[in-house]
Amino acid sequence: MADETAMETPTGDAPAEGAASEPDRVVQLARENGELKDRVLRTLAEMENLRRRTEREIADARQYAVANFARDTLTVADNLRRAIAAVPAEARAADPALANLLDGVEATERGLEHTLAKFGIRRIEPKGEKFDPAFHQAVFEVESADLTPGTVAEVVQAGYVIGERVLRPAMVVVAKAKASPQPAAANDDAPAAAEPAT
Repeated sequence: MADETAMETPTGDAPAEGAASEPDRVVQLARENGELKDRVLRTLAEMENLRRRTEREIADARQYAVANFARDTLTVADNLRRAIAAVPAEARAADPALANLLDGVEATERGLEHTLAKFGIRRIEPKGEKFDPAFHQAVFEVESADLTPGTVAEVVQAGYVIGERVLRPAMVVVAKAKASPQPAAANDDAPAAAEPAT
């Protein structure tokens, strides 16, 4: 009998130990499962962010890859515009050869503008618009009674943008309010009154 009791006691204790360790093991596995799930979700979010960032960088690279080349090409566009503007209308009308030459220069300018537009590059001519330092560079100011102060009165050199970025700001003359005439002093020759001593 004593042997039977001794044998029953260890087996009775074993389920109690197993039962106590089983909930601990479940809690530990649940915690590990939560940590792994969190890692997977973070990794997926990072991969999605990386994918979006890469797509944006590729799109920007496609759009803005020609920026340096286009900036250098703008000098050609400026020179074509100056060549056309340099010939008076009377001289053009009087000389058919000169008129044909200018027609060719104008066609070349249109072709260049079309090619630039194909790559998302467009000219900005802000005359009459409000001065915007992001797109315009003020060369000087001019007094004007007709224009609102801060308005572009004249475009000295056209600006260009590529997409939403400024390739070259437009050089502009900005209108400012006319200065009011200073009243003349009543008696310029009279000496100034001495200040009282303190």
